[in-house]
Amino acid sequence: MIKDMFENKRSISFEVFPPKKDGEFEKAFEVLDRMALLKPDFISVTYGAGGSRSGRTVEIASYIQNQLGIDAVAHMTCVGNKKEELLQVADALRKNNVKHILALRGDRPRDMSDEQFTSRDFAHASDMMSFLKEHTDLHMAGACYPEKHFESFSMESDLNNLKKKQDAGAEFFISQLFFDNDFYYGFLEKAAKKGITVPICAGIMPITTAKQIGTTVTLSGSTIPKALADIFAAHGDNPEDMRKAGIDFAIRQIRDLQENGVDDIHIYTMNKPKMAAEIMEAIYR
Repeated sequence: MIKDMFENKRSISFEVFPPKKDGEFEKAFEVLDRMALLKPDFISVTYGAGGSRSGRTVEIASYIQNQLGIDAVAHMTCVGNKKEELLQVADALRKNNVKHILALRGDRPRDMSDEQFTSRDFAHASDMMSFLKEHTDLHMAGACYPEKHFESFSMESDLNNLKKKQDAGAEFFISQLFFDNDFYYGFLEKAAKKGITVPICAGIMPITTAKQIGTTVTLSGSTIPKALADIFAAHGDNPEDMRKAGIDFAIRQIRDLQENGVDDIHIYTMNKPKMAAEIMEAIYR
């Protein structure tokens, strides 16, 4: 089990996402084969909005678990799923020998009405986790937010929700991406005071294109420190320079975390094995 691995070593893990089109699966498996050569401790697999690509998540997670021999963590969201649908996904994971999930509320689907949203079976990820703990034997991880979830009233409220996830069965947490390590160190102190005792993996996303600022980063609500903003200003119009500078920033961020006692790093790879390889080579020199 992944939870046992944390007790014995530093960990490096990856996140990947399933292809959007069925015809892209062969390429996706090639990407996974290249990722496996880097020997991550586990690989998480994202979920479609509202569970729209749950079958693909199961298929990718199964390949990671059974063909590559690496622990797979399948994302599972509850915002667009009924209890019966979640149990169906859980059963599919069980049949494919996938034992770990990352339990998330998930983003509200664009076509979901207000009535559907307010009447959903699970208001929060912690509610889904309690349900799955009762009805399945899945091992669960949860998400955490170093700068708080954008919907939370305060960091205190967010930490209370984090404690609920731990009490509901979370065996470890994976953080939202962040770019200022001081936020993360402060978050760890506050989480410890709140009684969070399970391992927390620091989520690192290398910013290799200027486009990411207008999409992933903006949606995450993460603060952009001056050092990263300067990279955009200097290299945003030169794709290759931007790529190199973004990877270097992520490497320096990871090294600082490790030097300050953060043992578990989760890299949002964006399905880019070359980028992941460059980072792994640098941090293991």
